[in-house]
Amino acid sequence: MEIRTVAFDHPDAVKLIDAVQQEYVARYGDPDLTPVDPAEFAPPSGLFLVGYLDDVPVACGGWRAHDVADPPLVPGDAEMKRLYVVPSLRGRGLARTMLAEVERTAVQAGRTRLVLETGTKQPEAIALYRSSGYVDMPGFGVYADDPLSVCLSRPL
Repeated sequence: MEIRTVAFDHPDAVKLIDAVQQEYVARYGDPDLTPVDPAEFAPPSGLFLVGYLDDVPVACGGWRAHDVADPPLVPGDAEMKRLYVVPSLRGRGLARTMLAEVERTAVQAGRTRLVLETGTKQPEAIALYRSSGYVDMPGFGVYADDPLSVCLSRPL
């Protein structure tokens, strides 16, 4: 898989983000309601990545910086958003590859911890993150008190 840095509102990113939002609707009944500004995913305060196979966008993921203390988030954190692989290509290690690149680029930008929010109806995602060294952390953001929310972190 070739991974390219793109703008959050690049057509290939939008296509994949729309698909992941539909996945949330199918699993939870609603899209992710977390406020997202595309500018948050522009260097140096963030990054968005799209993975391509034969020039077709098949995976994505990104991070945005958190530099204001908003416990449990602390300055230096990077929040991962929209890690996604098209259903027809799941189970081939593409999500793990994209996760590694999200982590690598966050480290390169000076981030010290990666945090994320996922949900109990995404057991595949939870298994990926836990097998990659992520551990439970207190809830944050829109879903801080949602019983279906799972917040995880890993030092970088």
